[in-house]
Amino acid sequence: MPVDMALIERCRADLNKVKNEVAKVVVGQRPLIDGLLRALLANGHVLIEGVPGIAKTLIVRALAASTSCKFKRIQFTADLLPTDILGITSYEEEKGFFVIKGPIFGNFILGDEINRAPPKVQSALLEAMQEKQVTIGRETFPLDKPFSVIATQNPIETLGTYPLPEAQIDRFIFKLTADYPGKDEEKEIIARNISMHSFEHFKIMPAITPKRIIEMQELTKKIGDKDRIKDYIVEITNATRNPKKYNIRLGKYIQWGSSPRAGISLFIGAKADAVLNGQTFIKPQNVKNVALSVLSHRIILNYRGEAEGIVTEDVIKEILSKVGIP
Repeated sequence: MPVDMALIERCRADLNKVKNEVAKVVVGQRPLIDGLLRALLANGHVLIEGVPGIAKTLIVRALAASTSCKFKRIQFTADLLPTDILGITSYEEEKGFFVIKGPIFGNFILGDEINRAPPKVQSALLEAMQEKQVTIGRETFPLDKPFSVIATQNPIETLGTYPLPEAQIDRFIFKLTADYPGKDEEKEIIARNISMHSFEHFKIMPAITPKRIIEMQELTKKIGDKDRIKDYIVEITNATRNPKKYNIRLGKYIQWGSSPRAGISLFIGAKADAVLNGQTFIKPQNVKNVALSVLSHRIILNYRGEAEGIVTEDVIKEILSKVGIP
């Protein structure tokens, strides 16, 4: 049954209200904000890569404030323990044993510099991301809804970092890039003197509620699709694994292609993009719009590719140009 266009327009109007609230404190970064909203509609987690000082944390905090959601920040360090994230079981004589919940219990969880966390912490986070629940002692607790982990990593510094395992990277629906502002945007940032004011100074008002987010996520799932769209997605993911079959010139630099989870992410990501563009069904262009964000962290280049300075984005662009649209 086709989705009512009125519901799509209402959803877009609500998302525009969120964008307007975020814009009170964040200058520019429109592609990053749109990517985060797509992930929100798709009920997925996001990996953001960018140098320090370009408002990654500020954007997520503003997004949480404008959606009435609980914001929690975890600063990952080498000495962090799983209990620092999940929580602990404590004991007091008057109370007996009781659980102290960690910062993972929130709606928007910002994992700052996630690649600085040791593997055992990354593993603990993996259960929360995948199962939407955590185990503390002998008890298992469901996490809040909506729940999204938004992790950041600095591409410059590698000393003292632990590369994320492929199993965890694959859990992120999108990998987004936070770029430097343009000249006019940087001039406005200086004029606003944002760093001299507290976050509360900008008076971000809640535009929607967590309940409304869940409603929009359900609406996104109902966006129409046809078998030819699924065929197109399968052809794209298959091209990452068998590039010779598709005459991909840069395919010789691919060590490992994308997993089936990439196809799922392309599918739900394209539905979210359709909602943002006011559509009741998916078009091939929606798949293209999210392909870079979905595949850039899932295609692993070989040593030759890294040595020759090949970037994953160029491989993806060639795949999109070679795979025919049904």
